[in-house]
Amino acid sequence: MPKKSNKKVTTNTNQKAKLQEFVNNRQTQTVFGLFMLLFGIFLFTAFISFFFTWQADQSTVHQLGDKAVEAQNLLGKLGANLSYFFIYKGFGIAAIIIPILLFFTGLYILLKIPVKKIFKSWNWGMLGLIWTATTFGFFANQNALIAGVVGVELNSYLIPYLAPFGLIILIIFGYATYFVIRFKITPERIKGWFPKKEEIQEFKNSFASSRSEDGIIESEENNQEEPKDFIENNVDDEKEIIKEKIISLDEFEEKDEEEKPTSTFEMAIKNVSPTIQNHSNITTAKEKEASKEELKIDIEQVTKEEITTSNLSDKLVKDFGEFDPTLDLGNYKFPTLNLLREFDDSISVDAGELEANKNKIVDTLNNYKIGIAQIKATVGPTITLYEIVPEAGIRISKIKNLEDDIALSLSALGIRIIAPIPGKGTIGIEVPNQKATVVSMNSVIASNRFQQSKMELPIALGKTIANETFIFDLAKAPHLLMAGATGQGKSVGLNAILTSLLYKKHPAEIKFVLVDPKKVELTLFNKIERHYLAKLPDTDDAIITDTTKVIHTLNSLCIEMDNRYDLLKDAMVRNIKEYNEKFKARKLNPNDGHKFLPYIVLVIDEFADLIMTAGKEVETPIARLAQLARAIGIHLIVATQRPSVNVITGIIKANFPLRIAFRVTSKIDSRTILDAPGADQLIGRGDLLISSGNDLIRVQCAFVDTPEVEKITDFIGSQRAYPEAYQLPEYVGEDGSGTELDIDIADRDKLFREAAETIVIAQQGSASLLQRKLKLGYNRAGRLIDQLEAAGIVGSFEGSKARQVLVTDLTSLDQLLADEKNN
Repeated sequence: MPKKSNKKVTTNTNQKAKLQEFVNNRQTQTVFGLFMLLFGIFLFTAFISFFFTWQADQSTVHQLGDKAVEAQNLLGKLGANLSYFFIYKGFGIAAIIIPILLFFTGLYILLKIPVKKIFKSWNWGMLGLIWTATTFGFFANQNALIAGVVGVELNSYLIPYLAPFGLIILIIFGYATYFVIRFKITPERIKGWFPKKEEIQEFKNSFASSRSEDGIIESEENNQEEPKDFIENNVDDEKEIIKEKIISLDEFEEKDEEEKPTSTFEMAIKNVSPTIQNHSNITTAKEKEASKEELKIDIEQVTKEEITTSNLSDKLVKDFGEFDPTLDLGNYKFPTLNLLREFDDSISVDAGELEANKNKIVDTLNNYKIGIAQIKATVGPTITLYEIVPEAGIRISKIKNLEDDIALSLSALGIRIIAPIPGKGTIGIEVPNQKATVVSMNSVIASNRFQQSKMELPIALGKTIANETFIFDLAKAPHLLMAGATGQGKSVGLNAILTSLLYKKHPAEIKFVLVDPKKVELTLFNKIERHYLAKLPDTDDAIITDTTKVIHTLNSLCIEMDNRYDLLKDAMVRNIKEYNEKFKARKLNPNDGHKFLPYIVLVIDEFADLIMTAGKEVETPIARLAQLARAIGIHLIVATQRPSVNVITGIIKANFPLRIAFRVTSKIDSRTILDAPGADQLIGRGDLLISSGNDLIRVQCAFVDTPEVEKITDFIGSQRAYPEAYQLPEYVGEDGSGTELDIDIADRDKLFREAAETIVIAQQGSASLLQRKLKLGYNRAGRLIDQLEAAGIVGSFEGSKARQVLVTDLTSLDQLLADEKNN
């Protein structure tokens, strides 16, 4: 029965995903929008024609299937029938609103206008349709062609209750309400349409001042005898002007903007008050006019600046919608579930096995005089958890010390005792099932918990002992450290993590930097290089296998991190999520260097090998990224076979709070990776412990095979991609890039002569030889090789091969160096 239920949920999820994909397809939207637009034109033409031909077509409305009957309507019998239904049987003349709504709906869909605006238009349109039909029904109560059946019936229903005069008042109220809400018509706004007393007075003052300049008005002595109350009137006049400006800005409210200018006007009023208080002397009409004009200019400038800065982004969003980073690959399709194999993941545990294990546990504890008050079992895919409640007075440490004895009695490998279980008053004993169940990647990807997840970077790792899909958010982790012995499931775990992200995130939203020193584990992901991978400029292979390129890539990521932090600083946000939301809302200008930032996930498959070959040169940038890169969307996934302290140092462990341990060989390794024992008691084959702080959770990792990964990468790689992989910032290390050679003798290393003699004697041109013979670091040895190449002593870089030595003996070397000095 559980199997059928899971299949039913999977089917429903698939159907919903396909429906959503069909609706979001731009081709579907274009076809539907074009249909709505042309259908609106069709209905509009038919309706107009119906008003002229309705009498001739009266007999054809019920003979739609009869080909012998012809209609006079411009759009034939179909147009006549639709017009008859919407106009005569419907809303009368008001039905013209319907094709207008259809036309603009199709236009909005084609122009990608937000759906919210379309629904808003239909709401107002339908309200206007009913109200207009009611109005025409009142004035043409018996003419159904004008009012339609709906208008006539509404009038016949309302008139007995309201009488004709009451219905007129209701109709007027409806229209008034419509205009007030729809167009924000208010008494203050209506009042602003007419000239104010202040404007008339201002005109009179202006006219008077112009006459005084011509000598027509009385002299200045008479003007100086102006009464004191004029100053008070002047104060009121200026306040009225400010009030007038506030009212005149109501037009901005139509754009659904916040009423931000309030604080601006308060500042303007405060700035005016000193001018008003300084009017101790009588001012002339010209000075008053100048002060008022200055006040108006100040208000207009402040208001204009604030509206420009705060509303430009909203206007862009209104006109073009939010920025969509996925438009470059708008037709990209996510991998389908049928690319993943389905296993029979119904848990089959024999009841006899459970009972036998329970009895053995109870008997073993009784032999050591440990009584059990209660015991229950929770069956998982590979492990069964037996929770026991000991009798009062039993010490927990006594049960913990019997771990090996219980394992002996059960004849099982991988017994693990949790004493006590966090958050519960019980002791847990984990016992492997005799018949393990394979947890398929298909089942965890298809689960509702993953499909409906709102996490930024959701990863479906597998299933817990309670058979629940285990999902965590890498964006909140923020970095992941994996360890385990060879063959215990690390590579499968990495594939499960990458598969989860491929099924959830668009190529525009995430990029991978893959480091694979073993050169074979991650090669399948080369097929999605131009979709999902990031690499250094002028690099042929996106999967990084060479140690030098790893160092350059890590340092390049540090440069990318610094650049992103500069962008966050300029945008005044704290993390990548806030930055991208602000960029999507068009509040950041691309001309200032702003751009949409995808998440970057760095995956290192074998970290111990890098530490052995490069040491601090790898550890330093890794530690720096782990410390700082969380906020700007760079996340690290580091896997290693040997979780020893010289590989996983204290700095790295401190910045990798989320850790996954597959089976390891010793308790020391378990404590190194988890800070707790237990990883040495796992049973292998994907059995893991994940630590996110204090709690350890046992999970059976989902199995994703190489052919499944190949199908997924083929599916993605066959689709249209970006022109090239995501380019990381260019980085030139201390050892140079191999193309910039030192030709200045004065800048050569002090050990140049000794290094040249060593190379010539050994006839082997490699940096590792100089490291061994001269006891140098990698950087200095590489620098010396570049200087030897510039001097013509060794040949150019040839990949993994040693460089060719161009000088045969020490005598030739001395002659070459002497010639350089003479030149």
